[in-house]
Amino acid sequence: MHIKLKVWRQSNTNKGGFEDYSLDGVSPDMSFLEMFDVLNEQLIEAGTEPVAFDHDCREGICGACSMYINGRPHGPLRGVTTCQLHMRSFNDGDTIVVEPWRAEAFPVIKDLVVDRDAFDRVIAAGGFISVNTGNAQDANSLPIPKEAADDAFSAAACIGCGACVAACKNASAMLFVSAKISQLALLPQGQAERSIRAEKMVAQMDAEGFGACTNTGACSAECPKEISMVNIARMNREYIGAKISSTAV
Repeated sequence: MHIKLKVWRQSNTNKGGFEDYSLDGVSPDMSFLEMFDVLNEQLIEAGTEPVAFDHDCREGICGACSMYINGRPHGPLRGVTTCQLHMRSFNDGDTIVVEPWRAEAFPVIKDLVVDRDAFDRVIAAGGFISVNTGNAQDANSLPIPKEAADDAFSAAACIGCGACVAACKNASAMLFVSAKISQLALLPQGQAERSIRAEKMVAQMDAEGFGACTNTGACSAECPKEISMVNIARMNREYIGAKISSTAV
């Protein structure tokens, strides 16, 4: 395959721009990141600085491979991360536009790499349990209804990649935050901080500069783990309950 690329290049926090590249001999079986490896080898051989991009496991687990491809987070397929996207999803001669996440709370570090520490600070604000649960117990020994366990597991599937923020016209992080709140609110281990968790995490989310949710559904549609918007409704209920509880005290 012959592929043309328009890649966002930005050496620091200053404004960047697109640069054009051309690749020949791209195998349809290459992953998108392998294609970028070939591009960078070509740039290094030419004495040019390679394109900086995030990656780690390349197995769709870590969420590091955050690229905005042809106007969509992680590319044209649903339910996959960039590292799971293969070049057979494109046609010979295609021009592919690749950008970093675009959000005030995700400042660009370099090229396609953004700073997602805002997510970590939201988690630190309340996405944890402080009780000592000891060693891991056998799953069947905890009296949790299967439906609740399944819902908690589905919420916990969120990998924190930030695609929801990149897809949202308001750069809202509510799908991410709601998933992290839901996975604890549905389980007995998360009940100790339940009355304050949502209030603290939402406050930190707002402080980081993420936008508000207007229920367009782009976040869930572009999420590589297909996290449901039901979690946002649950988070709203948890938040209202937390506000009422703190007011009552």
